[in-house]
Amino acid sequence: MQKVQVQTNAQRSAQTRRALLVAARSLFIEKGFASTSTPELVERAGLTRGALYHHFRDKSEVLQAVLEEEARQVAEEIENAAPANASPVDALREGSVAYLKAMAVPGRTRLLLIEGPAALGTVKMEAIDEGHAAASLREGLEDAMPGHDVSALTNLLSASFDRAALDIDGGGDKDTIQAAMLFLIDRVVTPNGSRHEGSQ
Repeated sequence: MQKVQVQTNAQRSAQTRRALLVAARSLFIEKGFASTSTPELVERAGLTRGALYHHFRDKSEVLQAVLEEEARQVAEEIENAAPANASPVDALREGSVAYLKAMAVPGRTRLLLIEGPAALGTVKMEAIDEGHAAASLREGLEDAMPGHDVSALTNLLSASFDRAALDIDGGGDKDTIQAAMLFLIDRVVTPNGSRHEGSQ
């Protein structure tokens, strides 16, 4: 006799939440946050409004959850980019490339850099970024520039990376923009702004 697996309440709850986030992500990309209604969201997810409000207080909270998931995935790509034996500078370069690659996932740049700031404001978006990509960038700069206060530099470079992602998303040449960002990293963290011998 075949054994029937019974879902737990926690598993059903997790599946419902995931369905809401998947539906919300697609709608926020297609229509934008402001033009997406909660009835549309639950219809896309195949759920009820009661299910939505069981998991989220309002539409803004849904967006925040979507953005946190996107930001977490970007940070994971950055953290996994460099081999364990990479030098601090090479790790920073690999992380830079990984950021731009991760942000090229369809819809991600719009969500994190356009819809998020417009709907949630800069304070909440900075908090989300601080827990993910910005933290990785700060750690990379600290490793590559020991003894330096990199707080302001982290903010400035983070803005540069975001602009690069927006330019690529807008149709700019990926290789040219990536090369420019790596040039900027090299100028910032290596002596005389030049790569050490033997680096690519």
